[in-house]
Amino acid sequence: MAPQNGLVLVFDYGLSWIGVAVGQQLTGTATALPTLRAKDGIPDWSHIEALIKEWQPSLCLVGKPINMDGTDSEITARAVKFSNRIHGRFAVPIALQDERLTSFEAKGILLAQDRRNRDFKKRDIDSLAAQLIFESWCHEQAELP
Repeated sequence: MAPQNGLVLVFDYGLSWIGVAVGQQLTGTATALPTLRAKDGIPDWSHIEALIKEWQPSLCLVGKPINMDGTDSEITARAVKFSNRIHGRFAVPIALQDERLTSFEAKGILLAQDRRNRDFKKRDIDSLAAQLIFESWCHEQAELP
């Protein structure tokens, strides 16, 4: 059973890069961590294992990529499969969170932070998107009765 420490490990699943953040439920804030490389959506599972051992999350939260109209995207099933594999391999509770527009918002934040240096990497966007996924999940949790 995962410890109930309020830490949430967050993943923004992608085919080439998987954004990662760690969030604290008590404060509703998250910090972006280094992005993980993936090969056709398959991560190096030892890196995920190391993250889980280091942070000992109460929950792993995975962004669920869905279309703007609310339908599943081409990658939705793969993100769900990724979350199921985390649960199966590491016995950590899993939740999925709508990730619509988080990458777009993350790119805008990075552009605003440094208007002169527009040479940030896609992987920078992905971990910031993971942070935003956590923040939107926390906001939704606060609204539940």
